[in-house]
Amino acid sequence: MDIFEFMKERSITRLDFLRNREPSARDVVNASTYPAVKKMMVEMGHEEVVFFYDKAINARFIVGIHSTLRGPAIGGLRLWAYEKELDAVKDVLRLSRGMTYKSASVNLDIGGGKAVAWLDERGKTPELLKSFANFLIMLEGRYITAEDVGTTVEDMDFMLDEIKSKTDKVCVVCCSEARGGSGNPSPFTAHGVYDGIKLSVKRVFGKDLLKGLTIALQGLGHVGFEVAKKLIDDGVNLVVSELEQAKIKRIQDYAGSKVGFRVVGIDEIYSVDCDLFSPNALGGILNDRTIPQLRCKIVAGAANNQLEDEEKDSELLYKKGIFYTPDFMINAGGVSNAAMEVFDKMHNIPYDKKSVFKKVDEISNNLLDVASISEKENISTYKAALKLAEQRLR
Repeated sequence: MDIFEFMKERSITRLDFLRNREPSARDVVNASTYPAVKKMMVEMGHEEVVFFYDKAINARFIVGIHSTLRGPAIGGLRLWAYEKELDAVKDVLRLSRGMTYKSASVNLDIGGGKAVAWLDERGKTPELLKSFANFLIMLEGRYITAEDVGTTVEDMDFMLDEIKSKTDKVCVVCCSEARGGSGNPSPFTAHGVYDGIKLSVKRVFGKDLLKGLTIALQGLGHVGFEVAKKLIDDGVNLVVSELEQAKIKRIQDYAGSKVGFRVVGIDEIYSVDCDLFSPNALGGILNDRTIPQLRCKIVAGAANNQLEDEEKDSELLYKKGIFYTPDFMINAGGVSNAAMEVFDKMHNIPYDKKSVFKKVDEISNNLLDVASISEKENISTYKAALKLAEQRLR
């Protein structure tokens, strides 16, 4: 019996797991997933993991609160049809920890969190979002959500409408501008990734301009598409990989005859002869199978958790002489926007997009700090980024 099965059997709505405290329902320790949850919490340093179960609609949510040391934990709500409960737990714990390091590495006064909804055959429904919104209120502002894989600005609006009359705590950000939010965070993330690409190229090739370079870009979702447009405008030759043909056609139409453009298969993208590889899809794609295939000098992209095994795979990249821009730093544009929106809401200050872009521009300076630590201490850029983030968490 896993944790959600335990909750269903006992009609339990909420279970909190704290790092150094026994759970209130003590016999949950016999659930099959429990040992792994506690082990990962200790290893990754989580403050709290909360399981929510709505028996009326069989909705299952997990919220990971990694750290509130610098402020409330912020992270998106991810909707995914996980194969098993442990997959959902691993995802939420890794992603929430990444949000802490992401925020600290770019010096934001917020912490790291994440939420996942374990989808069944019904998929996303208004009832599911309403259920999560009401669970979110219970966390009293310790965790603030935004959009992620499977959720949209419209979903944030829907949840805000459910929440706003019930609490004065900030629980949701990145709603539409009509609701007083900042809207889709993708442009801010893409802006930071683009700046990180330029900094990496300057660092490795000594070039101020991207024109004439060949970049292999994986994934053309909201952020990947925005990054691709910026690269095309700069005269970069693009090699792209994407599952959805409509997304490929969209960027191909934008490119026209301005630059070199070709499409390769999902597995082919790793072995493309290029200057820079930019992962902008899901995580875990850099590992001991794909890294040996890479024929580039730089890896810089927006995807979260790009390294399947952070320590081992960052070392593989480092030894191969590939300059890796740590994902949790280069893609921090979205969370920078969310953090500033939270600050504005808490202090009743009007949201200012220009101020956000100024904050996102600081990502490059933080990446320079990481490159400097990496060179000085002869360690991978990933280890250097962790070191910088941990210094700022003290």
